[in-house]
Amino acid sequence: MRIFTVGGAVRDELLGLPVQDRDYVVVGASPEEMLSRGFRPVGKDFPVFLHPQTHEEYALARTERKSGHGYTGFAFHAAPDVSLEDDLARRDLTINAIARADDGTLTDPFGGVADIDARVLRHVGPAFVEDPVRILRVARFAARFTDFSLAPETLALMRSMVASGEVDHLVAERVWQELAKGLMEQAPSRMIAVLRECGALARLLPELDRLFGVPQRADFHPEVDTGVHVMMALDHSARQGYALAVRFAVLLHDLGKGETPTADLPRHPGHEARSVSLAESVCARLKTPAECRDLARLVARYHGDIRRGPQLRAATIATLLENADALRRPQRFRQLLEACLCDHHGRLGWEDKMPPAPDLFETALVALRAVDAASIARSCQDSTQIAERLHQARVAAVKEALALAE
Repeated sequence: MRIFTVGGAVRDELLGLPVQDRDYVVVGASPEEMLSRGFRPVGKDFPVFLHPQTHEEYALARTERKSGHGYTGFAFHAAPDVSLEDDLARRDLTINAIARADDGTLTDPFGGVADIDARVLRHVGPAFVEDPVRILRVARFAARFTDFSLAPETLALMRSMVASGEVDHLVAERVWQELAKGLMEQAPSRMIAVLRECGALARLLPELDRLFGVPQRADFHPEVDTGVHVMMALDHSARQGYALAVRFAVLLHDLGKGETPTADLPRHPGHEARSVSLAESVCARLKTPAECRDLARLVARYHGDIRRGPQLRAATIATLLENADALRRPQRFRQLLEACLCDHHGRLGWEDKMPPAPDLFETALVALRAVDAASIARSCQDSTQIAERLHQARVAAVKEALALAE
């Protein structure tokens, strides 16, 4: 029985990066031997065990055979005669197919160390095409390792997987899982670029794919189409370290521009309402968490109004805050403002444009919070008038607060 550190831990050590998790592969052992040593099995059919003290994962060396469509369509074979090289051969990229023994000796049958030195993302072998999740993983690694390029032969394989329909068998939960991880990387636009280059974006997120080539308003730089604008805004959200919900909302905020009638270009009248509908459709299809869905819907609906904040009337600002549920969800409203700042930075020459005014909306929110709703309710003899009286009091408070601020 021999134990090796494999995968990302070895890769990150060679890159001089901090190691988050360690994975181990066990060669020459049976499930019975693992159990006799106190390891606990994970699941019934998968040869992975938890260490009795550290609770880290130890997987028996195994091979895989394609038995159906999608990433679940595999039959596994784990036995003491499966070699380390056999196990490494089933992995996705050469940089993830390196093993390290306890004495530091590396096993690198597919040239992963050379590809790390050359900064190349390259598939291990032809079995790469059997798992469509690998398309998403490669795109995610491109977003993480920004100085790595994608090997042309790997891109060709990914394109063939899209053309064959293999990518269409991805389940929503796995697409969302990989997309969410990629959005949290250093340059999430690189993930979108790789997915687009291999054709997967048009299958998985056609609403987003349609934005590329769609012109922005005439006062934008012509070389920045709507797709490029969204990518610039997305990378700004990453540079600011914003939460996943903010980054996802930025990704979806302009989807409606992909359905602007040609006669209306380069203007996009009504695109906010279209963006809301399309964002809701994407969220339903990907089964996104409610936090991400709700913020995406708000940003799609209100990013235009917030950009025009200094031009809005007090009544419009008060109504926006009410409809966005800012009183009960102030943290979510601040995330809405963060996403709108990303929208502002997602264009060339943004320095010359008037940015959104988050302080204006924060001041207005404080004014709304100061309105005594209970007192207004008690003073209303007709309960049907409470909502309108409360709204008017809030409008007055916003008007006064912003006038004082000026």
